[in-house]
Amino acid sequence: MTVSVDEPIICPVLIGRSTELTSLSTLLERVKGGQGQVVVLSGEAGIGKSRLMMETRALAVAEGFLVLQGSCFPTDQNCPYAPLLDLLRSFLTTDARARTIAELGPLTATFSPLLPDLLPQPLEHPLLPQLDVEQEKRRLFAGLTHVFTSQADTPPLLLVIEDLHWSDDTSLEFLHYLARRCASHGFLLLLTYRSDEVHPGLLHLLAQLDRERLAREYVLARLTRSEVEAMLQAIFAEQRVLPDELGETLSTLTDGNPFFIEEVLKSLLTSGGITFTDSGWMRLLLSAAPDGHLSIPRSVQDAVSQRSRRLSPKAKQLLMLAAVAGRRFDVQVLQRLLRCKASQLVGLLQELVAAQLVVEESADRFSFRHALTRQAIYTGLLARERRALHRRVASTIEQIFISPTALDAHLADLAYHCFEGEEWEKAHEYGQRAGEKALALYTPRAAVEHLTRAVEAASYLSMAAPSSLYRTRGQAYELLGEFERARADYEQVLVQAQEAQETFLEWQGFSDLGFLWASRDYSQVGQWFQRALDLAQLAVLPGTTHFRILSRIDLLLAMITPFLDAPIPMVR
Repeated sequence: MTVSVDEPIICPVLIGRSTELTSLSTLLERVKGGQGQVVVLSGEAGIGKSRLMMETRALAVAEGFLVLQGSCFPTDQNCPYAPLLDLLRSFLTTDARARTIAELGPLTATFSPLLPDLLPQPLEHPLLPQLDVEQEKRRLFAGLTHVFTSQADTPPLLLVIEDLHWSDDTSLEFLHYLARRCASHGFLLLLTYRSDEVHPGLLHLLAQLDRERLAREYVLARLTRSEVEAMLQAIFAEQRVLPDELGETLSTLTDGNPFFIEEVLKSLLTSGGITFTDSGWMRLLLSAAPDGHLSIPRSVQDAVSQRSRRLSPKAKQLLMLAAVAGRRFDVQVLQRLLRCKASQLVGLLQELVAAQLVVEESADRFSFRHALTRQAIYTGLLARERRALHRRVASTIEQIFISPTALDAHLADLAYHCFEGEEWEKAHEYGQRAGEKALALYTPRAAVEHLTRAVEAASYLSMAAPSSLYRTRGQAYELLGEFERARADYEQVLVQAQEAQETFLEWQGFSDLGFLWASRDYSQVGQWFQRALDLAQLAVLPGTTHFRILSRIDLLLAMITPFLDAPIPMVR
């Protein structure tokens, strides 16, 4: 697939929905056999409901189905029958109009007020008697049901109505009426809605469908990391090499939401965050944005703006502070920052939850529904505002979590906020401690992130980062399989050790490089270990460490010697 910055990015294949699509294909076969079905597709905005519906529609068309489709829009909640009228209007502009009018007979008069341009008041049929409002509605329901069921035998019918979260209550009531009567007719009623925007009328319909066992619901989950990578491979099929960071970055930012993935990719291409070489390699340059932050797609910015517009001023302030605090934020910290009572904070958090901006993880911790939601709010702040707020958050964490144990649990947060707040001494200290802790917990990617901040903080202080910092980061890179970066850090350790004439550190650097090269080039292994041995013979090194390192070197050399043209002497 050739990717252009001038065109939308759309994945050419459906990813991560094979189970649902197979099941829907089976249901289409049952419908062809005369067994009516009701299916509901749900999930958050952008999760792929419409894409799965379109794939199902393509299967239905290939099987000879008649497909009728209607949609709800944000303005339709106060417009009775809006999605049904949309659907009927498209249907009655086909050659089925005359047949439908003939089959409706006297009921045509019932529909005339709804679609006067397509169903004029018939003169050949007497007017039906006037009924009360509820009875008139039931008569209209019966007429609409007759329209659909009369089309559902030859050929079978796929009836699609999208975005029920915007539907009016009368249409929802009719859909329940129709669902009860579709079992004996050859049609599939396919409904979609956003699970994060369910209003009381829709909730009532879903409860009725569940209670009466009338529908199957497929709740679409976010894509896994491997599925995100499969999506990238499909989009960039002509690029031979994709950077490892791309899949991880997109998984983190979008939480596996397919629409967000496509939108962020488009934003990266437009801003220069992604570039291509002539040989088919892709380069990821997240630092391409002027302020170092990823450019947020307009669609995401608009969604966040729409949801935050109706918040109270105090809730907006909380939202801004939460965005600075991070993807996940501590209630205790925000309460101290806002200087409000616990009961007031609960009310403000309820506003954010109701606006579908944050979710509750526990009694003391909340998080943004999407990393992109948080990022959109965060990038809307001025750089000066962000810096000041980061300093306030860091200071508040230090004030609340005073004990060493409590503070240790918040090292990662402190490292991040001190760095973004440009408090370089603390950023250097907390960054190194957080990185060492992350590596001890076998999370090398997080270790690299913290240690890199510590290195940058040292540069702002006009000081050289300690060699222990480079060595720890080199170990993290080695665990991640990033050979060149690990090599650069280990070689930096050697440079600093030689300049400072620290013999033990220099010997340690030779040994680290020897073990690193074991995954690449055995001849290099021998050279680095020989230098370590030469240095050990000239200097007095700590006995236990000396013995342990040389024993490991002996073992490795014994393993690699059979693969070499000339054997390397064992270290003694």
